[in-house]
Amino acid sequence: MKVSNRVKEIDSTSRRVLRALDTNPRATVGWVAQKLHLARGTVQSRISQLFEPGVLRGHSVTVPPEALGYGIRAICTAEVEQELFDDAVAALHDLPEVLECVATTGGTDLFMQLVARDADDLYVFNQTVLGCPGIRRTSTTIVLRELIPYRIHQLLAD
Repeated sequence: MKVSNRVKEIDSTSRRVLRALDTNPRATVGWVAQKLHLARGTVQSRISQLFEPGVLRGHSVTVPPEALGYGIRAICTAEVEQELFDDAVAALHDLPEVLECVATTGGTDLFMQLVARDADDLYVFNQTVLGCPGIRRTSTTIVLRELIPYRIHQLLAD
């Protein structure tokens, strides 16, 4: 199911719950219920339902990579031999520095967000990616500063 279809299926009560959790991700079910004037069971049920279709991500915490010693964030695109596409993705999946990898259209096949400890670590990482099955070419850009962090609150308005 496409993400855009999922958004249309979320009713106003679920949107209210999502807005509350987006504002305060550590909120308890009781706090959300009290803030929204809903029964605890209603809030718990809505949260459970939102995990089922994949609306809520399964992450329990978000830790900034810098806190773990990864001072460089980068964007890497890769061209892949199509017959080895699944092998390339499987190899990339095993690299802990890859935070996210998506298939794209256009001049490249993959778009990855990754981290490295320093410039030398980034160089070694790039060489590792080039050694993955099917990866023909990469292009890596270092992120200088996050200007608009990942957000969804603006999409949750009724």
